[in-house]
Amino acid sequence: MKNLRPLFLVCLGFLSFNLQAQTQVVKGTIIDQQAEYPIIGASIIVANSEPLIGTVTDLEGNFRLEKVPVGRQTLIVQYVGYKSITLPNVLVTSGKEVVLNVKLEESVEKLDEIVITADANKDLPLNDLAKVSGRTFNLEETLRFSGGRNDVARLATSFAGVSAPDDSRNDIVVRGNSPTGLLWRIEGIPMPNTNHFAAFGTTGGPVNALNPNLLATSDFLTGAFPAEYGNATSAVFDVGFRDGNKDKFEFTGQLAAFSGLEFMAEGPVFKETGGSFIASYRYGIASLAATGTSATPFFQDFSFKLNSGNTKSGKWELFGLGGISNIDFLGDEIEEDDLFANPNEDAFVENGLGLIGLSNTIKLNKTTFLKTTVGVNYNSSDFDQDNLFRSEPNGPITGKYRATESEQQENRLTLSSTLNKKFNAKWSLTTGFLNETYDLKIDTKNADNRNLADEGLDNNNDGIPDLLPQVLFVDDQYNLTQVFAQAENNITDDLSLTFGLHGQYLDYTEDFIAEPRIGLSWQARPNQRWSVGYGLHSQVVPGPVLFYTEFDPANNTFERTNDELDFIKSHHFVLAYDRNLGTDWRLKAEAYYQSLFDVPVESTPSSYSVINEGSDFEFREKGNLVNDGTGFNTGVELTIEKFFSKGYYLLSTASVFNSKYEGSDGVERNTAYNGNYVYNLLLGKEWKFGPGGKNAWTFDTKFTTAGGRPYTQINLQETINNGGREVFNENRAYEESLADYVRWDVKFGVRLNSKNKNISHQFFVDLQNVLGIENEFTRRYNEVTGRVDVVEQNGFFPDVMYRIQF
Repeated sequence: MKNLRPLFLVCLGFLSFNLQAQTQVVKGTIIDQQAEYPIIGASIIVANSEPLIGTVTDLEGNFRLEKVPVGRQTLIVQYVGYKSITLPNVLVTSGKEVVLNVKLEESVEKLDEIVITADANKDLPLNDLAKVSGRTFNLEETLRFSGGRNDVARLATSFAGVSAPDDSRNDIVVRGNSPTGLLWRIEGIPMPNTNHFAAFGTTGGPVNALNPNLLATSDFLTGAFPAEYGNATSAVFDVGFRDGNKDKFEFTGQLAAFSGLEFMAEGPVFKETGGSFIASYRYGIASLAATGTSATPFFQDFSFKLNSGNTKSGKWELFGLGGISNIDFLGDEIEEDDLFANPNEDAFVENGLGLIGLSNTIKLNKTTFLKTTVGVNYNSSDFDQDNLFRSEPNGPITGKYRATESEQQENRLTLSSTLNKKFNAKWSLTTGFLNETYDLKIDTKNADNRNLADEGLDNNNDGIPDLLPQVLFVDDQYNLTQVFAQAENNITDDLSLTFGLHGQYLDYTEDFIAEPRIGLSWQARPNQRWSVGYGLHSQVVPGPVLFYTEFDPANNTFERTNDELDFIKSHHFVLAYDRNLGTDWRLKAEAYYQSLFDVPVESTPSSYSVINEGSDFEFREKGNLVNDGTGFNTGVELTIEKFFSKGYYLLSTASVFNSKYEGSDGVERNTAYNGNYVYNLLLGKEWKFGPGGKNAWTFDTKFTTAGGRPYTQINLQETINNGGREVFNENRAYEESLADYVRWDVKFGVRLNSKNKNISHQFFVDLQNVLGIENEFTRRYNEVTGRVDVVEQNGFFPDVMYRIQF
């Protein structure tokens, strides 16, 4: 905490400033929702402004409002023949201009005005083809919610149907599915993992490399998603980078205990076409991070987007994300409650990730546009492990040997193209393709012969196991090709139907699947909406399983025995009901059923299933798997939300679910993610102060409780006989559960606007797990004590952040 004292003193100094009222520019673009052509002459006004502040859009659909008072404002957007929109709680600060991109939906019935409150439709994603199980999220929510650590993945844990009772990682468990079923898309390009310290085949990690300050309003979809999304069975994070300010240079500096030190710049380029740039660099302050280990992590990342503006050849966008991270776990320096390390091992981890893409959007005519994107992404992980010899438990180290060397690298070249056509107010069509060319290299050497038939492999007779080459060796190139088409029919202003087909082909296994998708939304009354959705979704088997290599003692060779596995498949059925409970309140309920099939399981009777993998740094791979496993997830979700108004907001989400599977032994069991329930309660309040009430004290809190995850008991005696390598009672898989997870976070903050300059400050202290509850993390064999011990999660941790914008 000593390192935080200078930050406290700096921020307290800002509180002594004499603050006065300030104004700012609010600007943006208004376009048609389906065809994305600019709407000329649309009006936008600041509600309750005196004198009235308002304007109309120009030939490019652009608008600009001058001298908008700082604070939370309500904007009204109207155009004849379109459904009008009210945008409440637009946060205006003195340090940064507000940029809005508003999409209006054409009215089928050509009414003069249909008013929609944007906050009341947060359950509707930006992608209007998604009729169920979708929600938008934005920068302010990421920063506002307590316990979020500036991480968009952790933000999602506040939404219904999402469970992540793990303080050390941000794996997203949606409706009882494995986190491997999640798809990350950045600007339309699939990315295997967006996290530092990520493991091959997983989608989560300890620290997210996505900088929320760079994100545009984006979509999070949790089931029965539209036909354009493929290679995912549980959920989709569809993330976009926002454009920089095209009129002036702006800067952001930020310091946070968990996400580190950051500097961001944005401003105009190619002024004649309205181009802009935005770029951000972050450096992890390892000594302050609550990572669940006493080892010192290091990470840094860089993100950017360059926008050409409107040129004769269309709109060009160059974007990218890159990051590196490393950590050393030294066995003689770790604490007993370390979540990751082993006292009898030294482990050294290095990771890298990167993405660079170029997209072009060109208008073929007023109602048709074509977007083409090419991108390359890169993920790598190097892991070295030394096993330590000790004369006695907890005694001094007497020797060590290199037990594992592993290098993993996955490169993807992505090419996609999407054609969007609006025929009229009723009909629109979206169609396209996406091709990913994989270049995968894995080289793992292992001296731990307990995996091999020959227990005593020591060719040089030095008493140390030999480091074997090609325990796992992969050097392959292959393609995953996806095509889709989806139509929307707005039958009336109250009834909308979408239907489509997605197909994908993996040339490595020569497997193809066609996946139908359909959704229907009915506005039964002005304040009530019913929706249904169905989709067949499939996904390639995770890489560590598909390319698993087994030692064949008969031939003294290593063979792949899983490389003919077909896609994992899942039927999604969703029924949703939405009701506005007055101006600022809404209720949303969803019931769902998911049927999973063709899940890889062992060819001989056992409880193993790939359905339980994906929430750790490694897979419990098995060989000779077949696509004979099944599973199902069923549940109901309830959301009650009061959108920010009258100085406060409230979000209450409850999920009750059941997640089961069958291995090749035919026994129905809990999955590893069947916690049965999740409940979240979030509450926030602002108190205005200073002349004009343009500054605010803020208070936010979050309470979470979730059912303990099932686990398989360790057979202690067999583990001891196996030299400390854990042996599980597989015939009783997932019969026991960890204790229920309980956590309460409390955040205090202040938002300030400078007296005379365009500068704003924000400061908060987020007291995470304020009660210091020691939630269970796992049960693990302790080589020091010779027992199976409970490993506890992080206790109390204060996350502190200061941000300045100018």
